[in-house]
Amino acid sequence: MALLCVCATLLLLLAAPSPPLYGSAAVLAGFIGGSLLLIVATAFGTYWMMSTTLRPVRAISGKLATIRPSNLSERVPLPSHDDEFRELARATNQALERAQAAIQEQLRFASDTSHDLRNPLAAMRTEIEESLMRREETDWAETADRLLDSVERLQELVSNLLEISRLDAGVVGHHDFLNLGVLVAGELDHRQSKVRVVRRFSSGVMVYGERIGLTRLLNNLMDNAERHARSTVRVTVEHRGDAAVLEVYDDGNGVPPEQREVIFERFARLQEARAKDAGGSGLGLPIARQIAEDHGGTLTVEDSPSGARFVARFPRPTALGSPDR
Repeated sequence: MALLCVCATLLLLLAAPSPPLYGSAAVLAGFIGGSLLLIVATAFGTYWMMSTTLRPVRAISGKLATIRPSNLSERVPLPSHDDEFRELARATNQALERAQAAIQEQLRFASDTSHDLRNPLAAMRTEIEESLMRREETDWAETADRLLDSVERLQELVSNLLEISRLDAGVVGHHDFLNLGVLVAGELDHRQSKVRVVRRFSSGVMVYGERIGLTRLLNNLMDNAERHARSTVRVTVEHRGDAAVLEVYDDGNGVPPEQREVIFERFARLQEARAKDAGGSGLGLPIARQIAEDHGGTLTVEDSPSGARFVARFPRPTALGSPDR
């Protein structure tokens, strides 16, 4: 009986007409229209929301598009809300400030360089013109000696400028584990100093660095010390705490405390330095400090009973992968 009832029910369902999917055409049209209206409203709301949110980005990019090297003093606008876009604008302005400072530094450097290059060239031109005007009276051997002095000064200046360009460009030479005492002793053996050089070296003072750069640093410090020393220059290499230290001390007049940072500015020369060597360029100490910093170290002028004491500190390598050099 139950089976019969089930079969009858199935027959009735199959025989009955299927109802339409939608009640009527009006209901279907309303459903489609409502869906389209909802989609349009959602799209418009999304567009408005994104436009409002990204308006600060458009303002920043629009301002950046108008900034040129000639107007780096301009800055992008800061959004009113303190959010990520305000941080982006602030970081952009900081980058513009650094770019402006770098360009101004390069302009000053170019101006100072052109001035220092003109001086020896002008001296050479004057010497040659005066000699040609008095051909019969001119001692050409003596004239050549004077011209050679100007050429050597020009050569030194060009060499310093090339070194500065290399350092500014971040050109890194081959680094290796070096015995600082051995390197310094080797260079001092090849120098012909006009003053007495006293050495005090500790053994096993290792650094990880570039041999050419460290040699240039030492020679620049020695040139400066010999220029100002009365009779003696002391060179020390030793460990002090976690640092490998190179110290060059002269018994001259020293550097006033308020001038100890000035002397590391490019082309800066104190009055005493000009009096002792009118042909100097004022680039030796800035190059030495930049080399020390490129090795992760420092170069400073520190207190001393008399004279000037230049101290270069380098981080000691954590592991020595090669024997003494």
